[in-house]
Amino acid sequence: MSTDLSFGYDISTEASRLNRAIIHQWLSGDSYWAMGRSREKQDEAIANSLNFGVYESATGLQVGYARVVTDKATFAWLCDVFIARGSRGKGIGNALVTAVCEHLAPYGLRRVLLATADAHAIYAKVGFTSLDKPEKWMVLGEQ
Repeated sequence: MSTDLSFGYDISTEASRLNRAIIHQWLSGDSYWAMGRSREKQDEAIANSLNFGVYESATGLQVGYARVVTDKATFAWLCDVFIARGSRGKGIGNALVTAVCEHLAPYGLRRVLLATADAHAIYAKVGFTSLDKPEKWMVLGEQ
């Protein structure tokens, strides 16, 4: 999948375009949720996920990333959504999440989940809402 955005960026699921080094740098050094994640763990996560990169159309420079863990039948988890600091505030994050949701739509998934501490407004624009009954959900591992 490749989507050309009208404002100078394109979004692609082509694994060969991913800049794994910059993705690792962003997530392990500049995100609150993956701080300190090893390069080996990050590469393994990429290899076992559906990945979306955002690139400047003119230069091909990667400026964003998102990852989806899914069975492509009933469930997906959107995670590791990141836009490079110098590219924020341009609508790229909203375009990325929209593209992810459009890509997943044909699967007819029952639910797509995500967790965020600070970007609720971005996800709400695309249709995400808070859980109606969070008491039904449980976690094994870090919270």
